[in-house]
Amino acid sequence: MITGSAVLWLVVAIILARAIYRTFLHPLSHYPGPKLAAISNLPYVTWWLSGNLHLRLRELHDKYGEVVRIRPDALTYSCPQAWQDIYGHRRQGDPVFIRDPEYHSSASQGAAAHMINAQETDHARQKRLLSHAFSERSLREQESLITSHIDLFIQRLGAYADTGTKANIKEWLNFLTFDIIGDLAFGEPFGCLKSSECHPWVSMIFKSIKTGAFLRTLSVYPALAFVIRKLMPASLVRQRVQHYQLGKETLNKRLRQKTDRPDFVTYILRYNDERGMRLPEIEANATLIIQAGSETTATALSASIFYLQKHPAWWEKTVHEVREEFTASDEIGFLTTSKLPCLNAVLEESIRLFPPAPSINPRLVPEGGGVINGSFVPGGVSVSVPHYATYRSARNFAFPDCFLPERWLGAAQYSEDRREAFQPFSFGPKACIGRNLAYAEMRTVLAKLLWHFDLTMDEKCSRWDESRTYVVWDKPDLWLRLRRANKDGKSPSS
Repeated sequence: MITGSAVLWLVVAIILARAIYRTFLHPLSHYPGPKLAAISNLPYVTWWLSGNLHLRLRELHDKYGEVVRIRPDALTYSCPQAWQDIYGHRRQGDPVFIRDPEYHSSASQGAAAHMINAQETDHARQKRLLSHAFSERSLREQESLITSHIDLFIQRLGAYADTGTKANIKEWLNFLTFDIIGDLAFGEPFGCLKSSECHPWVSMIFKSIKTGAFLRTLSVYPALAFVIRKLMPASLVRQRVQHYQLGKETLNKRLRQKTDRPDFVTYILRYNDERGMRLPEIEANATLIIQAGSETTATALSASIFYLQKHPAWWEKTVHEVREEFTASDEIGFLTTSKLPCLNAVLEESIRLFPPAPSINPRLVPEGGGVINGSFVPGGVSVSVPHYATYRSARNFAFPDCFLPERWLGAAQYSEDRREAFQPFSFGPKACIGRNLAYAEMRTVLAKLLWHFDLTMDEKCSRWDESRTYVVWDKPDLWLRLRRANKDGKSPSS
């Protein structure tokens, strides 16, 4: 008869044997990193759930170098070459690094796949069609629609300037970006700017991002993840169903309209053919675009405002550039703002310091292995380039923790910066197709904001950037006082 003590000793022996194997005999045993992380997934899960994964990865790369073993079967890289090796284009016939299914959930049974979780051939087909909606030509046609929302945003902020009350700019930027992307993806805004509050569906998105991150993290312990899913409150399950159903109904309402308004649906229908997308795929991608194209843009804008407020010299310089360039608000647009060097440098540097997606986007090394940064990595290993750790690395950028927009303006002292390490929209065939839209939107919003208002940040927000992350930043409020600016082309201190 097997006694309880015998079972206990057997369990201890198995744990010790696994620890010895992972430490000394595992194919990744020669890669640097914390010993406990090489043995167990527990440190990784703890970093994720604490909201400090981005900080911990930065510390590890500062300590161990350009490659770190963060889990028994996972490596992260902070060097430019890793972008090409992991995410870059492959020669025909070469195996690809697929998205890690532990991190990127596959489409649930009966649901259509979108660009994030679609298989390679489906992804290429969907991207081919959606690329028309994000082309330069489409962007020019969408400009008036987008600008109308930005002008309403400025109008609503004007009420705070007139009454002298503080505005939570983080919240208002979320209202703006959700209204814009809702109008582009579904043919109508969510009405956040008009109502001064988040649409219930928008609030649901924020909750689902954090919940999804929590569940994905626990997927490294399948049994625990299964139990937690079973214990998930029925209200959360209902919210997910409502979220999907509301998106479906809103899109179908737009599809019934016979119009050529320059939203994504128009371009999808215009170029859809037998190799295009089925209706469920259009629904899935529209919902994805809402999530990907709103929160990230609002985060980059919030960070830009924060860093400008923390660095008065750059605030003065950027405001002066905007007010010298434009004599009227309607002159501020996609093309004109692209020619403002200081404004664009501020955006780049803010995104470098506070990347909207700060942590990891893991891929699996294909069967047979692959070479990353000059070294062979066996198949099945999860690999990624963490944005925050890479952009804050002294190996890539001089004075990595300092806000120095001049590094993007050709200053000689930053000529050794490895700018190719900076890939905020990812890299390769699965890079974000909304890059041009995001930059055009961010430039125009920031320029109009600086042209119309003088801003003063509340002192209690001075450590706003010390936020936690759960896939995206869990940003605190960012309070500002606004004062209408003089329209004489002068900077605030003039």
